[in-house]
Amino acid sequence: MEATLSFHPDLEPFLDEGLITGVHHAVKSGKEADVYLCDAGPSTGRELLAAKVYRVREHRNFEDDSVYRAGQVITKRRERTAVEKKTRFGRQLDHALWVDREREALLTLHAAGVDVPQPFGGSESAILMGYVGDEGGPAPQLRHVDLDAREARELYERVVWNLETMLANNLVHGDLSPYNILWWEGEITIIDLPQAVDPRRNPNAHELLVRDVRNVSAFFARLGVRTNPEALAHDLWMRFLFADL
Repeated sequence: MEATLSFHPDLEPFLDEGLITGVHHAVKSGKEADVYLCDAGPSTGRELLAAKVYRVREHRNFEDDSVYRAGQVITKRRERTAVEKKTRFGRQLDHALWVDREREALLTLHAAGVDVPQPFGGSESAILMGYVGDEGGPAPQLRHVDLDAREARELYERVVWNLETMLANNLVHGDLSPYNILWWEGEITIIDLPQAVDPRRNPNAHELLVRDVRNVSAFFARLGVRTNPEALAHDLWMRFLFADL
């Protein structure tokens, strides 16, 4: 498959750095970003990579994100004031912080062994990461996969392990569901982490964790897996509070 010669201008830094050698097409168009399939540069050790390009906040079809931004710390007063007043500079900075939150989450979680894409690069508007799928198309969302009882139970246990390991690394996904868990060759990959929150700082973290647990538990319960989301969320949170993860 031959890459196109023209591509999204926000991907040019990755081309200049040799991280990618070309771009094929968009493989996903979401409410806040588009994802492009790219040919990987030799230094990455991959054949294909995914580049996620964010829309500016004004053009994102995303509900109020203040619940995720609670507890956000901007140390420089000029920048903090600009974000609060929503000046042009403040909006640009706010956008860059949103993108950087996902990049930092991917770096932290991939290093911890969590099933997330490996990050390879980032800019103020895009993240380059491992691609899940093949040249024929991206990996399907978990909600579109037919699982037998054994597969469902094993994957549920793996999702729970991921939730636990995220929390042990001071992160709550905040929007986890079968829509942003990919399945490929029997394994899962959790994606879409810009709204991930730090439970040490964000006062909504417990509520978001409960919602994540309920969402994935409801999906697997429909496949016959015995779940107890309330007990699971309580156990995870109490273990986090007492540093027992």
